[in-house]
Amino acid sequence: MLVAPSLRKAALAMYRFCYRLTGGAIGGGSTGMPNLLLTTTGRKTGKPRTTPLYYVTDGANIVVVASNAGRQRHPNWWLNLAEDPEAEVQVRHQKRRVKAEEAIGVERQRLWRLVVGTYPGYQEFQRATTRKIPVVILRPRE
Repeated sequence: MLVAPSLRKAALAMYRFCYRLTGGAIGGGSTGMPNLLLTTTGRKTGKPRTTPLYYVTDGANIVVVASNAGRQRHPNWWLNLAEDPEAEVQVRHQKRRVKAEEAIGVERQRLWRLVVGTYPGYQEFQRATTRKIPVVILRPRE
């Protein structure tokens, strides 16, 4: 089902508002996966851009997947992080600064198994695209 861009934009704005207002009590998790808000710096505008994402934890790190629902194009938030890896995450009421890094090699394989074990839909997204979906580690900043 295609959703008009203006409707999608309004729905995301409402989602972010509810998540922030309730500390994730509304919008904090679905499909068995918890959600966070990732705020990056827009690579073209320099403005903050906030995106809700599923995540898993790996020790002190947060792991997100740049699946873009299996589309052939990377999601904007990942392109923003590639330009400037400094970002902020909000998990429930807690906000913290992070630095993004793409997982590679053995670490990517381990984290891919972790995220797919939590949300098998990522396997379907990988099958739907020819690009290798980035697994992104968000490391806490002091």
